[in-house]
Amino acid sequence: MDYFLQLCGALSGGLKYTVGLFAITIACSLPLGLALAFLRASGNRFVRGITGGYVWLMRGTPLLLQLFFFYFGLTFIPVIGKYLTMERFPAACVTFVLNYAAYFCEIFRGGLLSVDKGQHEAAKVLGFSRWQTTLRVVIPQMLRVALPPVTNEAITLVKDTALVTAIGVTEVLYFAKSAVNRDVNVLAYVVAAVFYLVMTYGLTQLFKYLEKRFSF
Repeated sequence: MDYFLQLCGALSGGLKYTVGLFAITIACSLPLGLALAFLRASGNRFVRGITGGYVWLMRGTPLLLQLFFFYFGLTFIPVIGKYLTMERFPAACVTFVLNYAAYFCEIFRGGLLSVDKGQHEAAKVLGFSRWQTTLRVVIPQMLRVALPPVTNEAITLVKDTALVTAIGVTEVLYFAKSAVNRDVNVLAYVVAAVFYLVMTYGLTQLFKYLEKRFSF
């Protein structure tokens, strides 16, 4: 029991990076994904092509590979590479935000397409401006459709934070792996699994509440 509590204390040292990475990614990638979704739905073919290419690139390559690129690869770019050097955690944040924004873009785009065109016409008849229609009519209906897949992505994000141990970020799995190597005991992996399960359970309950809140 003492060893178990000792592991809990040791692994909790990595929570600030695990939770921090999750919070920064959610806070930045959700609005970025929403902006990209509106760009993908715009009438400008060039803008649609650029955003579509970005989404294709970020969704079509492994997140781990993107981590390696932003942490190791940027420095090899001629001339400007030396100005793009980042510490481990900022590089992880940039990578996760850009990656998850692409996924949220497609989720929100699906939500936008689900809003009946008649809603736009009705809002126009009522005298709503384009922005009023977007904020009061389109986005609330889009959220109702987008919330379940956003929930799935948020839960996946909690688990994906473990990938940053590959570039040396000292999050939960990093400490668990160190403890296993040091003590030759896999209990640290069990403790790490409990940490992730608690976080995903809390998120699941939160999003269940939000889904009920927006189910109108």
